[in-house]
Amino acid sequence: MKKLLIAFCGLSLIACCSKNGADSGKDTASGYNVETPSFAKGADVSWLSEMEAGGKTFKKKDGTTADCFEVLKDCGVNSIRLRVWVNPTGGWSSKNDMVQLAERATKAGMALMVDFHYSDFFCDPSRQTIPSAWTADATDVNKMCTHVKEHTTEVLEALKAVGVTPAWIQIGNETRNGMLWPIGQLWGNGAGGKEKYADLYKAGYNAAKAVFPSALVGPHVNNAYDDNDWWFKDRKASGCRFDMICLSHYPQEQSKMTPTECNTAAVSRIKALIGTYNVPVIVSEVGVKTPDNEAIAAGLLKEFMAAVKQISLCKGVFYWEPEVYDWWKPAVYNTLGWNSYNMGAFLSGGKPSSVMDSLCK
Repeated sequence: MKKLLIAFCGLSLIACCSKNGADSGKDTASGYNVETPSFAKGADVSWLSEMEAGGKTFKKKDGTTADCFEVLKDCGVNSIRLRVWVNPTGGWSSKNDMVQLAERATKAGMALMVDFHYSDFFCDPSRQTIPSAWTADATDVNKMCTHVKEHTTEVLEALKAVGVTPAWIQIGNETRNGMLWPIGQLWGNGAGGKEKYADLYKAGYNAAKAVFPSALVGPHVNNAYDDNDWWFKDRKASGCRFDMICLSHYPQEQSKMTPTECNTAAVSRIKALIGTYNVPVIVSEVGVKTPDNEAIAAGLLKEFMAAVKQISLCKGVFYWEPEVYDWWKPAVYNTLGWNSYNMGAFLSGGKPSSVMDSLCK
């Protein structure tokens, strides 16, 4: 997750088809028949159900009103990423909310990435809060591992029950300093350290592979433009397995480089990670500041997409919450006093902007 204030290889890919789009998503006896694309042109639309509940609608490029998944498919999106929280306020991004969105995406013929936060709210480098229902066991790593295993299994079995098979599964969200703090925190005062983080990660990884053995499962860290090799080397040394590496990339959210320099650095780091670990890299979050200048934003994304598509084991890019428009924000942002997300890629009224062309062309 990337909160912004305005003041935000494995088996399934070995078997993937040569085309970039998924198939029709038809219902079969064993579930929905959706192939994993060779390159995911994706979108994280986890806010969608709350937006729809508040009356937001969407339009295709020709101006006709349509379901958001059909609008995204019309743009060229072939994959969807959805986060899942344990017991969130309002039920948004809960297991049930995620599953119903996942089924809609799958029916539209899109491959699925599941993003486990292991929290009741957003997790990122600044917060990795233990779910309220698990706090009584916060100091017992064995019990916490059981919670992780049971939650992961429950969510994925719910997907299986409706015939949905995810292609990718993230164990934690932007976990540069671990997850489930403090027991799963990697460093700092009171942190559980590398071994306890590894135990928690393995509990999630093993549970995911037990339900969906062919899914690519792996961790997620922020700042694709940073040298992240040390982080994955540490995880390997702790016995963590990963079938993929997931990264976030927001080229305008740092001050040491220009956005174009940031894009170039990210591409270089992606190549280096692939060279070292020989697993697919997926940029599971990307975003550009559309209100500042749509043309500049679209240009930044276009140059990044052109570069990563040339990397054979870079297997996709997911835009984070492109469906946001007209300064919409979730109800909890009002409670917290947060401003609206400023990287939505839809125009006023719910029509895709040129940023979506940069993602999908």
